[in-house]
Amino acid sequence: MTFKLNPLYRLGAWGAAACMLAICGLVTFQVLLRCLDAVLVMGGASRLGYEISGVSEIASYLLVGATFLSLAYTFTHYAHIRVTLVIARLPAAIQVWCEVACLAIALALSALLSWEMIGLIRESLDYGDVSSGLMAIPLWIPQTVLVVGLALLCLAILEALSNTLRQAVTAPSRYVAPGDNNDPGDKDSFGGE
Repeated sequence: MTFKLNPLYRLGAWGAAACMLAICGLVTFQVLLRCLDAVLVMGGASRLGYEISGVSEIASYLLVGATFLSLAYTFTHYAHIRVTLVIARLPAAIQVWCEVACLAIALALSALLSWEMIGLIRESLDYGDVSSGLMAIPLWIPQTVLVVGLALLCLAILEALSNTLRQAVTAPSRYVAPGDNNDPGDKDSFGGE
């Protein structure tokens, strides 16, 4: 299956990668500062005491960003766990309709979650909610990243649903399960198609 909005999903994957790199950079910098203090103490000098306050809080928000921004990319590359034990044994014409039903349910649940998260952002903005850690981070910022990731997932599922529905209506007997090695539309390179 070919996804026309793949560059958009790839952009989400790059955003997720940037979040992971930021986590790695923050934690590494914090560890280096602590190692410097340890070396100074072992050498008889006093600690510098430099540290980044709220690293764990920032890292947790970045992890949410990395997780949700990568959802659409992993979906389009069939990296999500799929249980096809029963469906794989059905005839292709029935498989395609089972896939349509599963994608419709996934789209409904993802859209509902996106809608509720948008409501949570509105509420956070109305009440001026901030995080309760060392840093007072406005909660609408990480919530917005979460909604962007969910919206990308909804687009990917909608695109997969329309392609699968087209296959179900036009040629159901030639259906090949997504992610199957026989599917000529599968591309599994991070850089492009």
